[in-house]
Amino acid sequence: MGLLLDIRELSVAFATGNGMARVLDAVSFAMRQGEIMGLVGESGCGKTTLARAVLGVLPETAVVGPGGISFDGRDLLAGDTQDVRGRLITFIPQDPLGAFSPLFTIGDQMGELMRWKSPERVAGERGYGRGRRRADAARILAALRDVQLPDPERLLRKYPHELSGGQRQRVMIAMALLPEPRLVIADEPTTALDVTIQAQILKLLRRLASERGASVLFTTHDLGTAWEICDRVTVMYAGQEAETAEVADFFARPRHPYTGMLLASLPTSVAALRGIPGEVPSPFAPPPGCRFHPRCPRATEICREPRIASAEPSPGHHVRCHHPEVWDVA
Repeated sequence: MGLLLDIRELSVAFATGNGMARVLDAVSFAMRQGEIMGLVGESGCGKTTLARAVLGVLPETAVVGPGGISFDGRDLLAGDTQDVRGRLITFIPQDPLGAFSPLFTIGDQMGELMRWKSPERVAGERGYGRGRRRADAARILAALRDVQLPDPERLLRKYPHELSGGQRQRVMIAMALLPEPRLVIADEPTTALDVTIQAQILKLLRRLASERGASVLFTTHDLGTAWEICDRVTVMYAGQEAETAEVADFFARPRHPYTGMLLASLPTSVAALRGIPGEVPSPFAPPPGCRFHPRCPRATEICREPRIASAEPSPGHHVRCHHPEVWDVA
């Protein structure tokens, strides 16, 4: 599989009344075509900021750079990329109710999406004519059936508040896939759903992405969810990426101390709960070098120095650490 998304040494800061919040610190991250990549980390680690930087929807207070974002060889930080974002790169939000307008029906909102992002082209027709509207209406109904929503004609006449949370999220998945994207960014899309519906949505998203050949960047704080849906996992801590590995290797042989301690803190039936001593650093005054070193039992003086490039201690397993030994999570 070829490289689709390549982020190199990307930094993002936000101007606030308290100074500059350095939310991303020289993050490097890559995705292959056709895979589901889990971007895992605690709240505030920068995973949503990274996703929004790819989408190009950071607020005006954001200062982006140095670093770069390349999508299929195209620089997303240079020039007009509206033909890429929203069509080749789409988004599934955490809160589908907040993403919909309460004033328009589901059909109106899906129709408006297709007016601007439809992949259909009708020979001899300019603008958004009758031929495209007819073709897109059929695509919308097919997409709603693909996400297993019954009676789609009736659903299109409803308003967002008339649907359940699971139904709204299925509609959002359908809308994200309608433009035939190459990359779908799903920002914790099951957080607001109950466990049974979560499992259904994860299974559905994985199946549809596979059938359509789309890659998925799936942000989550839930390691169990990452295990269920992802091919590979990247862990972030305090605005820095720590480790990337195939999902089975990641859970069996973590190498970054933060990753190892995070997995060791998961509850089991035989061991007492274990936490990670210390506190997550403030983005206004982060520690130098590796931001985890004040809490790390393996830290030495070199960990305060500029971060090293990502190493590959085993095939496909990348870790950005001066002491990347396998961590015993038992």
